[in-house]
Amino acid sequence: MKDLILTFLVAMVPVAELRAAIPFGVAHDLNIWTAIWVSVLGNLVPVPFILLYIRPIFAWLRRTHAKLDGLVTSLEKRAESKRETVDRYAFWGLVILVAIPLPGTGAWTGALVAAMMDIRLRKAIPAIVAGVIIAAVIVSVITYGASVLIF
Repeated sequence: MKDLILTFLVAMVPVAELRAAIPFGVAHDLNIWTAIWVSVLGNLVPVPFILLYIRPIFAWLRRTHAKLDGLVTSLEKRAESKRETVDRYAFWGLVILVAIPLPGTGAWTGALVAAMMDIRLRKAIPAIVAGVIIAAVIVSVITYGASVLIF
């Protein structure tokens, strides 16, 4: 049970997300399918909170902690740099942004970009969920080979 919870928590961490959580879970003796689904669920937990609250959090940080303005600005610029892909391909742009398991992509970045672009929850959540599931498949295949996904 401890390894299940730790895998879930690793998937919630920005940058690591399920790219680290799936191998972590398997390395801690979780069945690959369990590691995948626990990682997907853990990776998705922060998404609605980011979509709903990141802008007010950024505004609060700027007001109350001036030293963090550089960090907030950096995060906003990072989201803005991904905007073109999402603008160009709409729903699929957000799916692709989340699905590519590389640094600077993933559910956290996708949710941040969607929040900065004022994409509604009902449009952002399905795209992010689809991207996270695709990323889980890609990470699993790269890490363990296609045979892992075959029953």
